[in-house]
Amino acid sequence: TATARITPSMVYSSRVLKAFARFLFGNQNKTSSEAKKSKGAPITSYQPPATSNQRDNKSAMHRALLLLALAASTAWAHIGSPDVFFEGSAGPYPLFVAIRPPSVIPGVAQIEIRCPSADLRKLLVTPIPLVGEASQHPPTPDVMAPSKYDPQFFTGSLWIMETGSSQIRIQASGARGPGRLSVPVAAVANRTKTMNFALGGVLLALTLTLVIGIVSIAGAGVREAQLEPGAKVPPEFRRRARIVMAATAVFLAAILYLGNLWWSEEASDYSRYLYKPLQMTPVLDRSQLILNLSDPGWLTSRKLDDFVPDHNHLMHLYMIHWPEMDHVWHLHPEMVSTGRFRQQLPDLPRGNYKLYADVVHADGFPETLAADFSIHMDVQGQPLSGDDAAGVAQPTLPDGSRMIWDRDPGPLVAKKPVLFRFHIEDPNGQVAHDLELYMGMAGHAAFVRSDGSVFAHIHPSGTVAMPALALADPSRGMNMDAPPSEVSFPYGFPQPGRYRIIVQLKRAGAVQTGMFDALVQ
Repeated sequence: TATARITPSMVYSSRVLKAFARFLFGNQNKTSSEAKKSKGAPITSYQPPATSNQRDNKSAMHRALLLLALAASTAWAHIGSPDVFFEGSAGPYPLFVAIRPPSVIPGVAQIEIRCPSADLRKLLVTPIPLVGEASQHPPTPDVMAPSKYDPQFFTGSLWIMETGSSQIRIQASGARGPGRLSVPVAAVANRTKTMNFALGGVLLALTLTLVIGIVSIAGAGVREAQLEPGAKVPPEFRRRARIVMAATAVFLAAILYLGNLWWSEEASDYSRYLYKPLQMTPVLDRSQLILNLSDPGWLTSRKLDDFVPDHNHLMHLYMIHWPEMDHVWHLHPEMVSTGRFRQQLPDLPRGNYKLYADVVHADGFPETLAADFSIHMDVQGQPLSGDDAAGVAQPTLPDGSRMIWDRDPGPLVAKKPVLFRFHIEDPNGQVAHDLELYMGMAGHAAFVRSDGSVFAHIHPSGTVAMPALALADPSRGMNMDAPPSEVSFPYGFPQPGRYRIIVQLKRAGAVQTGMFDALVQ
């Protein structure tokens, strides 16, 4: 029986591998630490202090698993708020909650909570499904960490494991006892994360080094393992070593090739789970607008006939004159058949329009549909009725009053949660105290980016859909008292740019629409 020996060639190969590995690991750790970036500015206050700009752009990056492959990331238009902003109470503790869901599933959601009450001591958060049996069996909660600089500001993170409607259950405790609040979250994968180019290069170099090392060690084993130290290598052993090295190289190449095929198949399978919103096709039928919905293919469980009322309407449609954004109509089409809605239009001038439609599925999953629409001749329609409303960009409201944005000093910054506050002044400059509920809410607001890539329909409670909130906490009633003289909307701009803020408040039986421009850094 031959005795295996450690040869000088093996020792040399081992030393090279160890030295190169130390070099690679050092670079890899440095790359990882440099790659750590904040997903958004924390809620330090309701004012928007400056922070670094963040935006999602279409870019090409590299990834590697054994072999380096090319991949590209796709841009994500923020139709519907990508982050969740909610203002509510956990028992006696008022909370301003910001949740940034992951862009990939499974993924980690970042949570920030501010409580103006100084007697809040502890916050626990738990991710659970919005509906179903699993929602009755929450896992062990995670503890939110208070800031050492601001004890009223808490941060934390949670793993979101499944696509669809979820909720973050918040348990508060303090001097005034316990409290609980559930915040709905729509979790979807909207992009494929690609590997950092530098890290991909490091892994590629490491892979090549390991392949070369394995081939050389296999050859050295056949060539020198059976020889005495210092003995001359016979030609026959050299020939065998070359054959073994070639066979080893072919074997490793086959492993790498098959591994790359497996990885590509996994990536292709995952791409089928990337969120694809419902498509909306508008058709003008005389003075009626027909909206045909279609499913481009996403989850097989998604339907076109399971929509539930949100503020007594299955669909909320914003029709915005484009690109001027000087006229807006807030309409409520009715569903006439599966995936088909109809809306009687008012008088409309010819031109181009952006359509944004909000719907909510029976499981609490909200969707915002978008479409471009052109009218080539003026539409002679009918007067608006019910909850439908229209607005024009002008300094004063139709009754001579003015809507005022109580803007905090300082610039607006992307990813920064802000409380947008508005009130109405009568023609004499006095604050109006006779505001009324509009569709059961103190007001409605829409945030629209100048290029149409961002749209969010916001309520005073935040970005969550009311049906989802009812599913998260059935005991929490949706009925509201008369609105205060000042109405606020919690929101954070997803990216820099120029925006138009459309605010609708109801007074003296009429919906008043104010429009404001905002420059976000």
